[in-house]
Amino acid sequence: MRTNARVSAVLIAAGGSAHMGRSKLTLPLGDSTVIEQTLDNVLGADVAEVVLVVGSAVDPILKLIGDRAVRVVVNPDSRQGLSRSLAAGVAAASRHSDAVMVLLADQPFIDYATLDRLIQAFRAQNKGIVVPVFRGKRGHPVIFSTWYQEILIGQVGDVGGRHLLVSYSEDVLEVEADSEAIFLDIDTEADYRALKHREIRTKGR
Repeated sequence: MRTNARVSAVLIAAGGSAHMGRSKLTLPLGDSTVIEQTLDNVLGADVAEVVLVVGSAVDPILKLIGDRAVRVVVNPDSRQGLSRSLAAGVAAASRHSDAVMVLLADQPFIDYATLDRLIQAFRAQNKGIVVPVFRGKRGHPVIFSTWYQEILIGQVGDVGGRHLLVSYSEDVLEVEADSEAIFLDIDTEADYRALKHREIRTKGR
């Protein structure tokens, strides 16, 4: 067991919103915005730190996050694909952390309780990769032990760490989630219209 394992959250917010035609992360959602809701969910979880990776359009996001306890990393190579943003975030995570939890900023419906369930599973089991599942399907976020740090940093192209779940399948722990929120992202206008009225579960509810 790794009872005291420290998990750094790496939140990727460097996408170009190519399918939206406007910044999806700054869109209104509930009482705030997409990026604020995602960020507040992560800050409500038992993480050691939050590393927020942004692209060139950083100013609107900085205005929204305000004084939240977040370390911002600007990735000038965000147009080269997800791997460069992931690498920037993983490289910036504390060297005292035992794992990184990789999250996408356009998934505001994954609540803090789901994140804590994944972190607790990582601490309780001797597996290097932890992934949520709902009705047999895997979703986000994924926790990677720091053993995978150099592999994640060395990736190129528009890939995340999903291929590691195949290459190192014996090191993967699946954790049952309680809703389809682990799949839901806001990628298009249709996604936003369909999801913007969905109930948001926050800490304290």
